[in-house]
Parts: sequence; C-alpha cells; structure tokens
Amino acid sequence: MSPPERAPRDVPRAQRRARRRARAADAARLLPFFGVALLLLPDLALSGGPAAEGATAPWLLYLFGAWACLIGLSFWIGRLLIASAPPPDDAP
Repeated sequence: MSPPERAPRDVPRAQRRARRRARAADAARLLPFFGVALLLLPDLALSGGPAAEGATAPWLLYLFGAWACLIGLSFWIGRLLIASAPPPDDAP
C-alpha cells in the first residue's frame, strides 16, 4: 500500500487565508466551552478535598491563572481573526 498523496504546496494565498480564518473562527467558537471546562471541572473534582476544608489560596491561584489563560487565548485568537480578515470591498 502506498502512502497517501500530500496536497500540493501551490495552494493560492486566498485559499490558505480562508482556511486559516476558518480554523481561528472554530477555535473562537470552542473557547467558551474550554473556559467552562477549565473553571468548573476541577471544582467538581476537588470539591470534597482540601478546598472544602478551607484551603482556598491554591484554588484562587488556579482560578486567576485559568482566567488569565482564557484572556490570553481570546486575545491571540482575536488577533488571528483580524489578521486573516478579508480585505474590505470598495463597492459603493
């Protein structure tokens, strides 16, 4: 069996830009679900552990870190979407 053929590298620039924009848009759509999982699932998993007994400092550090990570990811995805935006039409 022969290996699968690869796509040629001569893909037009507009097609590459459209694909990159579609991937960034998909990532932007998935970011809220990732944020919910990042913030809620560890709370559900650790609710019976040390956090329930009053050890909240590590939990607050985790929440702040996750929040900062989500802000950074949304900024990065937003920049990708802006950079790959189609040029505006000059039609009146």
